[in-house]
Amino acid sequence: MGKATKIFMVFAIIATIVFGAWATVRIVKSIQFDSNCAQYLKRAADANTVERAKEELEKAISYAEKNNLTEGVVSIFLHQPKNDIGYWYQNMTEAYDELENLPEDVTSLQKTNVLMKLRETLMDETESGVSVTIPDGISIYPGNVAYFWWGALSIIFCLGLWIMVVVASLQDWD
Repeated sequence: MGKATKIFMVFAIIATIVFGAWATVRIVKSIQFDSNCAQYLKRAADANTVERAKEELEKAISYAEKNNLTEGVVSIFLHQPKNDIGYWYQNMTEAYDELENLPEDVTSLQKTNVLMKLRETLMDETESGVSVTIPDGISIYPGNVAYFWWGALSIIFCLGLWIMVVVASLQDWD
């Protein structure tokens, strides 16, 4: 193995580790968001009582507020309405306010209607079933731009350097 091949190999391994770190952080962030917010939204949507729905929704709202998930847009290039964090957050807080301001003397039917409306607000029907309504990529917000560049540059360097390793190895055989 020639000197150039070894140098490219070292840098390719470093680039691969950097890309692996990016992937690991993204997975961890996704799991943290799911555990601390999305699952509580699902539980609020599935709640059988107004009180239980309020408790679960309050946990999700608290997480959103602690993590600055109250305004902004997740997308970097195309600002699509489906990625509007402010709209998502307002929907959650307005749903909570509706539960909070529900008079104690409402009928069981009215409570059921409010819970059904909450479920429709928090959940989406998709081709693969029912899912929690959340903006795509919210788990890495507000650092989404930094994560984009980290991932993009690391994969470019990783692939480029491994190609250089192969080319240098082929040249060593000559």
